[in-house]
Amino acid sequence: MGRLFEQIDSQPSEIGEITLRRRRIPALGDRDIFEVKLGEEFLMSSMFVDAEVALSDLGIGEAEGDNLSVVVGGLGLGYTAVAALKHERVGELLIVEYLEPVIRWHQQEYVPLGKDINADARSRYVHGSFFDLAVAGPESGGFDPEAPGKEFDAILLDIDHSPRALLNDSNASFYTAENIRRMAGQLKPRGIFAMWSNEGEDSVFMEVLRDVFTEVVCHVVSFYNPFQNRESFNTVYVARKPG
Repeated sequence: MGRLFEQIDSQPSEIGEITLRRRRIPALGDRDIFEVKLGEEFLMSSMFVDAEVALSDLGIGEAEGDNLSVVVGGLGLGYTAVAALKHERVGELLIVEYLEPVIRWHQQEYVPLGKDINADARSRYVHGSFFDLAVAGPESGGFDPEAPGKEFDAILLDIDHSPRALLNDSNASFYTAENIRRMAGQLKPRGIFAMWSNEGEDSVFMEVLRDVFTEVVCHVVSFYNPFQNRESFNTVYVARKPG
């Protein structure tokens, strides 16, 4: 058995030191667990990815048509992106990531799913702030630097812990009807916006979504947490643009 703990990389970023680690917990089986930390805060662990996968499955499952153009906001450990690529209807996937070290970890395949993303010609990394590109609107270029003004079939967001628990205070302005509506300007008619959250349904955010979209649903995604020896849950919001 290899080492029980390894720090793979640690780099400064625009919002603090970001670190990639690998560990093994013998009581939980002989497998590598990858973790991402921002300063002293845990951002993600490969132990708990059910809702990250469900974000793609639920969002893309509601998208209409074939040859779908999809945006994933937030790369993390790659689980949402790889889950999206498993859908044959996806024709292209733009992965928007603010932190350049996170993109490099995948490009250099320091994380296991980097290989899957890099090998799929449908995927492309975009280094930039999802929130800035979202609210800038298609008239200012939008999410795709190679196709300004492009509209997408689905936008999948997994960055903040929830609409209230933010990685950066500056993100708060995104979760308003005005800026959600600006982001929706980059969706095709009847396109899908889906978002992961670490918390239960937020009634205020649901009203914001209903002000912009139709068919707004908050799904509960349950999973077993061995550290607490009980079921835990995340949520996935899914909303459709009128068309």
